[in-house]
Amino acid sequence: MNKFESERKFTEHMKRCYPPGTRLVLLSMDDPYAPVPSGTKGTVVHVDDAAQIHMKWDNGRTLALVHGEDSFRKLTDEELAEEQNENMDEGNTPVLGM
Repeated sequence: MNKFESERKFTEHMKRCYPPGTRLVLLSMDDPYAPVPSGTKGTVVHVDDAAQIHMKWDNGRTLALVHGEDSFRKLTDEELAEEQNENMDEGNTPVLGM
């Protein structure tokens, strides 16, 4: 397998692992100029062809994650349920499709 094919397969893997809507929490970011603070949660917008994970951070930022440079993880089922409960407590009712 050549380098191009290897990178393409890795990008496809990243797109499968982090589909749009996936919730992540940042552990650390290697950006000396404008990093997103550790512990910030966000939602995956898309994974580009360079395997960068484009995010909409809960603090309003939109900086992408770079695999191998930034450290992050998916939210656990328990964390997702807790977020959903917090949103319900704030009076945000889910929108149901008809």
